Amino acid sequence: MKIILSSNPYRDRGLKAALEAQRILERAGAKTVLCLPFVPKKGERVEVPRHANLSVLARELPTADLLICFGGDGTLLHAARDATLHGVPILGVNMGSVGFMAELERTELNQLVGLAQGRYTTEQRMMLDVRVFRGEKLVSEDLALNDAVISKGSIARVVELDVLADRTLVTSVTGDGIIISTPTGSTAYSMAAGGPIVEPTSQAIIVTPVCAHRLTARAMVLSMDRTVTIALPKTARKCLYLSVDGGKAIRLCGGDRVEVKRSRHATKLVQLTHRNFYQLVNQKLGGAAQ
Repeated sequence: MKIILSSNPYRDRGLKAALEAQRILERAGAKTVLCLPFVPKKGERVEVPRHANLSVLARELPTADLLICFGGDGTLLHAARDATLHGVPILGVNMGSVGFMAELERTELNQLVGLAQGRYTTEQRMMLDVRVFRGEKLVSEDLALNDAVISKGSIARVVELDVLADRTLVTSVTGDGIIISTPTGSTAYSMAAGGPIVEPTSQAIIVTPVCAHRLTARAMVLSMDRTVTIALPKTARKCLYLSVDGGKAIRLCGGDRVEVKRSRHATKLVQLTHRNFYQLVNQKLGGAAQ
């Protein structure tokens, strides 16, 4: 079994957690390879031990059996697209503050022995295809595990957006923007904006307005089979921005439309501890009193 250990060096200082996991897994009989989840920006200092033999994630994924991400949810989301396209399951080790999608905490690395022994299951999570059209021209496409967020950036003026399901107008939103999320993403920005918590293995599309300027504005849960379109007015004087899973923002202009639908791809998350979803909600998000 070949396992990639992809560690965020800003979270896992000196790759200490990744190197400890490497020792545990190799003693259990697994083959491992160390990678960084991204190429550090020019001029940025990254603390990496001299003896650490680093490879390139894109080179290793085609032949990998599992990917372990060390960091916060952002690190896992960053890897989700490429890992999914190669059919590689992902396990997250939380090195951040919340780490809602992480299966293990930093103190639970000994449980990784179960991976080498095949004592784990995988859970499929719905993803979204996100496409931007300018007229009839496709100008951008991406894959989301969490969400696609359309926002106004730093401008003070509110934005107006039409929300359509299968080309039928569902609602118009006036406010700071809108979030289209998967059930996995329902506990992220969507929840913070007032959206519902949806069990992550569900199949649905959640549409949540951000700071809506209408008393009647509500989040909506749509069928997984809908194609959701967010249309910008042709007369829009300010540009908006689209960010998929917290990635680099794409500039949107008047008349553009963003089409979102369930993807044929699904992320596989590794399950070792089999914690109940609502236990995680209470533990990570401060739900019911303990």
